[in-house]
This record gives sequence, structure tokens and C-alpha cells, in this order.
Amino acid sequence: METIIPNVQASGLHNMSALKPVKVISVSGGKGGVGKSNVTINIAISLAKMGKKVMIMDADLGLANIDIMLGLRVTQNLSHVLKGECELEDIILEGPEGIKIIPASSGTKEMAQLSEMEHVGLIRAFGSLSSQIDVLIVDTAAGIADNVISFAQASQDLLMVICDEPTSITDAYALMKILSMDHGIFRFRIVANMIRNPKEGRNLFAKLTRVTDQFLDVALDYVGSIPFDENVRKSVRKQQALVTLYPSSPAAVAMKKLATKINEWPVPRTAKGNIEFFMERLVQGGVLD
Repeated sequence: METIIPNVQASGLHNMSALKPVKVISVSGGKGGVGKSNVTINIAISLAKMGKKVMIMDADLGLANIDIMLGLRVTQNLSHVLKGECELEDIILEGPEGIKIIPASSGTKEMAQLSEMEHVGLIRAFGSLSSQIDVLIVDTAAGIADNVISFAQASQDLLMVICDEPTSITDAYALMKILSMDHGIFRFRIVANMIRNPKEGRNLFAKLTRVTDQFLDVALDYVGSIPFDENVRKSVRKQQALVTLYPSSPAAVAMKKLATKINEWPVPRTAKGNIEFFMERLVQGGVLD
């Protein structure tokens, strides 16, 4: 289906300067199993504990799991909004520390038949949320699918989660290659997850930079490491966040430290920081067409 780009004036995007800037962060990993969703949940809760109004958008449209990991019951998701069965506000879940969660739909088929007015309505629905939140964290799917790329393009910051596995480095590199060469994204923030000690995290980052320095024109920012911690597995089994259940565990302490760094990242001064603009970029990028 041909991408429909909503009329900017009709959707109210010409007045974006009046909207509250929102820090939009996509969390990606290249491959599955690197702990991306766990990082998303725990930094969101940690930011909320700092007084920030935080929302998670579960952007894994095929294998949504944020609600499951937090033991939340979902009755409606984004696909129901798009079909006009409910409003966006109706599907938002409340998690620990008051974080808000937009649950993903089970697939993209329902999103393939939107009219221009429906696109505008969706963008407006998200734009109305900008007064309610400070940070939107987008938990993307694994891999290099088009929707992962579009979410990364639409976000202000891209946090890449890697672990000490050859496939993790390879897939992270593949995603950065596509984003930099085809979509003009050149800055990536890297966090090493499930590492044995801080030195291993720095070595893992050095391994990745050796490859990117040789073949890509990108800037990598190492934001820290998260140690392997059995408490992570325990918290997943209990469907609670690590920082809530085991706040003094090594991984929880590292998550909170990471959230502190994220909190210091500058708030956008441009329209790209508004949720309304974020949604427009997604429509143009093809995620919602």
C-alpha cells in the first residue's frame, strides 16, 4: 500500500513549537535475547523514581512482552485504537511507580488500511499525550526489520543493548550499518548487558568500535554495563521489575546508574522531541501505513 503522509497543517503539526518537548528513546539490540525489554522496564521505573513521567511504547508488534513481564492484563491494544473501538487513553496501562505503557498490537495487518484522516487522528492522539509525560521509551523488536528502523529514525536517542556473544556484535553492527548508510543516523549509545565485570563490558565495547571504526562513519557512546545477575531471572519469573523486587542487586544498581545518565541527556529543543512529530515520522517511515 502506498504510504499516506498526513497533511501537516491539518494535523496541527504547524503549531509544534507550543508542545512540550519529550525525550524519545528507542531501545534496540539487533538480536533477541540481549535483555532489551528488561533494560527498558527497569530504566523506565528508575526514571519514574526520579520524578519523571515515563511512558513505554511496546513496539514489538509481533511478540509484545512488556505487559507480560510486569504481570499486567491487556484487554485492548493499539490495533483496537486504529479500528476505532476505543481511544488511545483507554489502552494505556499503569505499571510500577506510575509508568504508563502502550501495549503493542499482535501484528501489523490492522494497520495497513488507514485513511489519511485516520493517520491524522492517530498522530493527534499521540500528540495529546505530550503534556502528560517527560520521557517516551520505545522497546523495539529484535532484528533489522523496517519497523525497527523507522522507530529508530523517529527517536531522538538510540540505546543499543549488546552482550558478549558473536551474534550480538554482528547484528548490532548490521543494524548500525543500515541506519547510518541508508537513514543518516550516526550516533549510537551502547550498553553492555549480562557481563561478568566492568572490564568485560569495556572490552566488548572496544570490540564493537574496532569494527565500526573500520567500516562505518558512526560515533559510539559507551554509557555503561549491567552485570549478569541471577536476580534478573527471578524477577522475570515473578513478573516484577528487578529494581522493584531486588533494588540492591548488582544489576538493579547498574540499571539505576544507567537511568541517571539517561536523565542527564539533553531534552530536545526541536520538533523531533514532540510525540506528535514522532508519530508523523512513523507514518512517513511506513510503520503505520
